[in-house]
Amino acid sequence: MTTLDPAQPAPAQTPAIPTLAEIEAAALSLRDVVEHTPMEYSLHLSEVLGAPVSLKLENLQRTGSFKVRGATYRLAQLTAEERARGVVAASAGNHAQGVALAAQQLGVPATIYMPLGVPVPKLLATRGYGAEVVLEGATVDVGLRRAAEHAERTGAVLIHPYDHRDIVIGQGTLGLEIMDDAPDVTTIVLGIGGGGLIAGVAAAAKARAAVEGREVRVIGVQAENAAPVPLSLEAGQPVQVDTQPTIADGILVNRPGDVPFSVIRELVDDVVTVSDDDIARALLVLLERAKVVVEPAGAVGVAAILAGKVHATGPTVAVLSGGNIDPLLLQRVVSHGLAASGRYMTVKIPLPDRPGQLARVSELIAEAGANVVEVLHTRHGQGLQISQVALQISVETRGQEHRELTLQILRDAGFRPEVLPD
Repeated sequence: MTTLDPAQPAPAQTPAIPTLAEIEAAALSLRDVVEHTPMEYSLHLSEVLGAPVSLKLENLQRTGSFKVRGATYRLAQLTAEERARGVVAASAGNHAQGVALAAQQLGVPATIYMPLGVPVPKLLATRGYGAEVVLEGATVDVGLRRAAEHAERTGAVLIHPYDHRDIVIGQGTLGLEIMDDAPDVTTIVLGIGGGGLIAGVAAAAKARAAVEGREVRVIGVQAENAAPVPLSLEAGQPVQVDTQPTIADGILVNRPGDVPFSVIRELVDDVVTVSDDDIARALLVLLERAKVVVEPAGAVGVAAILAGKVHATGPTVAVLSGGNIDPLLLQRVVSHGLAASGRYMTVKIPLPDRPGQLARVSELIAEAGANVVEVLHTRHGQGLQISQVALQISVETRGQEHRELTLQILRDAGFRPEVLPD
């Protein structure tokens, strides 16, 4: 079992923004649990941005994400009496694994509430770290309510995923690593969910840069379907927004935390949003160009660079904050990314029910230089007339221009291809 030195009790008037000394002390206390993850230069992203870009591979962290930093530091600050009562948390994956590992390292009983539909790999990993897992409800919100009730009923300490100062300090250790590994960095780009990570990284990076007599810009990225931070910044306080589903479920939060928002408001230079298509393209680029597997929430910084949302002139670091992606979701996201990049499409074409029509369509697609992947040919349903058949055909193309060329060749031959959602 790893022993972490608990910090001294915080003074009554604790500053809102964590200090460099606090984050450096946290880094020392976490050194036996947290990995110092690699930094890798990306030629492709550097060409896209027009400035050197490096990737901070936090997807290779223990438990597969940065969450173990804040969770471990938070638990290390508990008193002996609080540890004896145990801890409770709610999460669909990364926070659950971080709390479970931290509790295992410190010998603290842990109960984690997870939604019924949690991906099996995340469930098994959390249990594998020794936590008691309770599956309940369809969303994490249900789990959060149950976790709060559990804490009230049992006296266990509720470990919030982002809205606590110790969590922010622990996440800030990632900022120190970035400054150590990329001493000339001028811009750091990373995702925002509840805000714990970016608050900690901004506090660490800005403080270290100030000591060195220079500046570092910090840019946050949210999924456009779940983006409360821009509106909160406009309002000057955290506001709750209605969210829509997003593939970046790891940052699907409808309101930033009070503690991290106070830091974001003071230290984060810009916040931008990206679409699910942008995120899917980023995952595909990371797979093909960097050979790394990242979860959607972990790729939003790269998505922002590829979408032209980041403007930087000096060395830039994009944080890949997590890599816990379910293989089935990865399969769907890759398909979505190929479609969003114009490299894959499925079209439905109504055809007259006479010999040679399927062969003619195949000839035209071959003429366009595209490749047929899958074909479905049916006479039933889909609103067809008795003299019609429907051809549903999946095709590989080389990009948006080639995709449009393929469709135009089919149209010029008298066919009416309809591109289906991926």
